[in-house]
Amino acid sequence: MERPLLFLDVDGPLLPFGEDPQRESRYVAPDSRLAQLNPQMGFRLAALPCTPVWATSWEDEANTEIAPRIGLPTLPVVKWPESSDEHDREDRWFGLCWKTRTLVNWADGRPFAWVDDEITDADRDWVSAHHRGRFLLHHVRPFRGLTDEDFAALDKWLRAA
Repeated sequence: MERPLLFLDVDGPLLPFGEDPQRESRYVAPDSRLAQLNPQMGFRLAALPCTPVWATSWEDEANTEIAPRIGLPTLPVVKWPESSDEHDREDRWFGLCWKTRTLVNWADGRPFAWVDDEITDADRDWVSAHHRGRFLLHHVRPFRGLTDEDFAALDKWLRAA
């Protein structure tokens, strides 16, 4: 039996923006944000009963810039296709995250959890209508990143999947 997939976004879940939306925001340079990566995060992710996959605009750079800093091996990477005008219009109409359609296609019916700060109820509804397997779309607050509570929810869902 194949393990469920865990689609991982970088910016927000693994690399928090560090600012509470209720406070005044300030720009943080990407290099200094990389220094904020939790080196234990990879061990916690690797302990989950799943196959982790990068689902980020970082694409292959997630394996060279993020994985070594948090203790993860090289992971598969979702490659984002060129968008079509038709899909762009549909996605805007439904209010979908730009990743949703591609991740459902990539999973191809396999159970998956997706960790991202851009997930909305519209994405959940669309996945429910278009994915034949089990799924969990787990929104992470971008100013905090993955927390103990997030890991507990992921572990519980992945073990049941």
